[in-house]
Amino acid sequence: MSTRVSTLTLVRMHAEPRSGLLVAWGNALLAGHVPPDDAVTEIVGTDEPHRVSGVPGESGPVGLSLALGRLRASGVRGLRLALPVAGDPLALPGPPAFNDLALDAGEAAITVGAPGVAYGLVPSVTRHGTADDATVRVAWTMFEVADRPAPGPFLAEAERELAEAMRDTIEDLTRLDVAGGGPAAQRALAGLYRKDSDTRIAPGHPGRAGRVLDQARRIHTVVRVASGEDGGAVSAAEISARLLALAPLERACRRAMVAAYGAALEPDRA
Repeated sequence: MSTRVSTLTLVRMHAEPRSGLLVAWGNALLAGHVPPDDAVTEIVGTDEPHRVSGVPGESGPVGLSLALGRLRASGVRGLRLALPVAGDPLALPGPPAFNDLALDAGEAAITVGAPGVAYGLVPSVTRHGTADDATVRVAWTMFEVADRPAPGPFLAEAERELAEAMRDTIEDLTRLDVAGGGPAAQRALAGLYRKDSDTRIAPGHPGRAGRVLDQARRIHTVVRVASGEDGGAVSAAEISARLLALAPLERACRRAMVAAYGAALEPDRA
């Protein structure tokens, strides 16, 4: 896994991966907790209306509501998240064309429950305009993928892994003097110990899912500061040493987000 891929993956996750929103609110829709319009509104947010190509029975791109309706009609009962990086595909099922696109995006949503078939959806995000006045367009590509059992992780397991990885990494962050990077670095490290949660989770998810997502975002902030992604004055050698030390935490962070967004599918475990 290259350090560049690792860092950029966490940057994408910080803004809440669109596949994560699709999984969380798609599961709420499929379970009957929210109507289609509400689910689509939560998934799309401030983006322009999402379009989906490759939907079975459709000759061209369709709206997200119609695509989710087609999946439900086909017997899909849920969605799970993938956050792959090179060298750690993290449960991508294949075929290669889907895996390659998901690796390039750093994310994908995969259906579960339809008899004998599964689908994978990968977003492509295009931004236009300035940072203060941007237009965001999201186009999803749907593939038929290998129908394999979801490999986990489950939420309790992922939360434990995240806590252990953070505990082990704190010593390295201290040794590498991340806090010496200035006020931003000190705030990021202090945020790791906050107990409150400001994450809004989709209906049907356990409260623990929100806490885990919050912690993952705070960890991302630390990784961004430690790697110099925030523009701090960090040498290439320092970045390399820090990212090497942070690699186990980065993976635990991705696994925790996978579990948290998909937690509605494992109510007895969370």
